[in-house]
Parts: sequence; structure tokens; C-alpha cells
Amino acid sequence: PTSITIITLSIIMGTIMTMSSSNWLMAWIGLELNMLAILPIISKPKTTRASEATIKYFLTQAIASAMMLLSSTTNAWQTGNWDILELKNKFSTTIMTLSLMMKMGAAPIHFWLPEVLQGTTLQTALLITTWQKLAPISLMYMISNNIQPALLMSAGILSMIVGGLGGINQTQLRKTMAYSSINNLGWTIMIMALSPNLAVMNIFIYMIMTTPIFLMMTSTSTKTLQNLTTTWTTSTATTLSIALLMLSTSGLPPFTGFMPKMLALNELITQKLTTLATLAIMTSLVSLLFYLRITYLI
Repeated sequence: PTSITIITLSIIMGTIMTMSSSNWLMAWIGLELNMLAILPIISKPKTTRASEATIKYFLTQAIASAMMLLSSTTNAWQTGNWDILELKNKFSTTIMTLSLMMKMGAAPIHFWLPEVLQGTTLQTALLITTWQKLAPISLMYMISNNIQPALLMSAGILSMIVGGLGGINQTQLRKTMAYSSINNLGWTIMIMALSPNLAVMNIFIYMIMTTPIFLMMTSTSTKTLQNLTTTWTTSTATTLSIALLMLSTSGLPPFTGFMPKMLALNELITQKLTTLATLAIMTSLVSLLFYLRITYLI
């Protein structure tokens, strides 16, 4: 009980520290505190998969933290300023963006996310896909004025493609949810270049939709698509809700998930980026494929 309290407090504290700090060092310390606190949670099940997941998570986050320190120190060395909003150096912004993408698990550095989720419990998977994204996204939001839009958009489109194609062939629901997370991060990152507020709204709506999916999976202890086909008999309402939430996450109208995507596409077309908008629609069609597969099986 004591340890659980300490760990929970550290995770909350770390994220809040990062989100409320104006100094790169404090933001970094917050992220580190957060990472060190979640490691025991990931490794709680005494299985080899859990330990493997913990190590993968630790290594990626440590590398990302190192890149973050490199970027902020280079910037401080060039400008003499540790302020988060003053990240003016081109090299620093690029490295920082990459490290933040690595922290939240966006493509092209997404490889750890499905593996880590598969190795942990559903509750931990929920924690990693929602709460752990808050700190990096808030930092990215703060520096979004200084990042080159081309970098954000290409990473966003890549995440969408990876998230769409990666989820198609999965039978494990946690891996499917990981790819769905990568896909939604793609939307968030892509629109971050044009309208950061819209990006924040997008990720929040995604979190609001993901949380009940994971909670219902936990309550029915569903881990594979095969499990999901048999829960229909025992808990009809829950299974139906999972199906509808899946469709909502895919961005199908008239569900909630459609709204941020529509606003994002509207923004892209307003900025005369029609090709990008078309690509985004195509990738969301691919991701709709595996959401529909899940709902069809139900």
C-alpha cells in the first residue's frame, strides 16, 4: 500500500512537474521521475514478458531523455537560455521533437509501444497509452511554434500509415490498441504544425475514448479477438459499448471521434494542403479496416 501510494504520487507529480515547468531541466526531471515510477508497475506481473517490456520501456525512455538533454543543453549553449519557449536553435528543435516522439511512441520510433503493451496488464497498458502521453504532448505543444512543419507533418503521416497497417493483422487486442494509439498520435502530431489547440483536443478525445475501452476489457478480462467473440454471451452491453467505442476511435461519423478528424482535415484544406488531407483520409480508411474487423467479429 505504501509503495503503491508513493509510486502513484510520483507518476502524477512527474507529469504535473513537466507540464507546469518553464525550464527544460525541470521538465526533464519531471519526465525522469515519471519514468522511474512507472517501471515497477510494468514489471509487477512476475513473468518474463513483463520484465522484457520493462527493459524495452526503460531503454527507449532513457534514450529519449538523453536526446532531450542533448537538445536543451545545445540550445542553452547557443542562446544562453533554458526557457522552454525559447528553443530557437534548428538542430535543438529537431532533436527535441524526435525525442518527444520517441517518448510518446510515434512513428518512426514506435517499435517499443506494441511490445511493451503486450507484455503488461491491461491497466498498465491504459496508463501508458493515456497518462504517459500527457507530458510529451504538452512539451510539444509549448515548442510547436519553433518546430519545422515539414518534420511534424511527415512524422504524422508516417504514424498514421504505420498505425493503420500495423493493426490489420493483429489478434492481440493490446497490440491493436497500441497501433490505434500510434495512428491517433499521427493525427495529433500532423495537426500540431498548423493548429496546436486542435492537436490537444484531438489527443484528449482519444484518451476519453480509449479509457473506457481498456476498462471494459479489464472487467471482462478480454485479451484477444477470440476472447472478444465469446464475451457477447456473458456481458452484452459491455461488448456493444466496446464495439461502438472502437468505431468512434476510428473516426466514423456520427461518433465523437469523427469531429477532431474533420476539423483537422478542414484545417489542412484551409492551408491548401490538399494532398496531405487526401493521404490522411486514405490512411484513416486503412485503420477503419481493423476497427471494423473487431466490431464485425463481435
